Amino acid sequence: MVNERIRVFVVDDHAVVRSGLRLFLLAFPDLELVGEAANGEEAIQYCAANHPDVVLMDLVMPVMNGVEATRAIRKISPQTQIIALTSFPDEQLVQDVLEAGAIGYLLKNAQANDLAEAIRSARSGKSTLAPEAATALVHHLGNGTLHEALTKREWEVYHLMLAGKTNAEIANELFIGISTVKYHVSGVLSKLGVNNRSEAIAYGAQHHLVGSGYSG
Repeated sequence: MVNERIRVFVVDDHAVVRSGLRLFLLAFPDLELVGEAANGEEAIQYCAANHPDVVLMDLVMPVMNGVEATRAIRKISPQTQIIALTSFPDEQLVQDVLEAGAIGYLLKNAQANDLAEAIRSARSGKSTLAPEAATALVHHLGNGTLHEALTKREWEVYHLMLAGKTNAEIANELFIGISTVKYHVSGVLSKLGVNNRSEAIAYGAQHHLVGSGYSG
């Protein structure tokens, strides 16, 4: 059976950007443009009624900005994943939109294949950060060694998070329930002092934890 196409909604106040993204999506048969909006308020109205799979969200817009729209959409349509797509690798913007619930942060000069893969990853619950965004997060997170407080099981879960595994994939690999995975993920985020998976991954990159084993 052919997989369902990923329903993508585009939010940007510039018509030329929306047109470019429209053409970009046509190049990938598994991606489908289902609508467009020119500001955050229009995006909220659409998502409340239609619940797209993934939103490509500009951040600097009139009427309502992308951070506020992201926060609202994640409340009214939690199954909708949001990728911030902006021209600005601003540290505060990165922090604000990820805390609002975005799963990814890419710059508008991203390669088409990279953006397509980020959309697929977002649909699967996996985060994608532009290198500039990851650098901004690392700067925000500081230089502590908070990961040393993780238990053995939390480290096992965190190791799989760093490998890009979803909660379901972690549950299958560790032979535990989804609710148990969520419990341990919450513990990892709390002990690392981060707000979401994206920040946890940035922390792991900063401390060279990707690919390392449990050492506690």
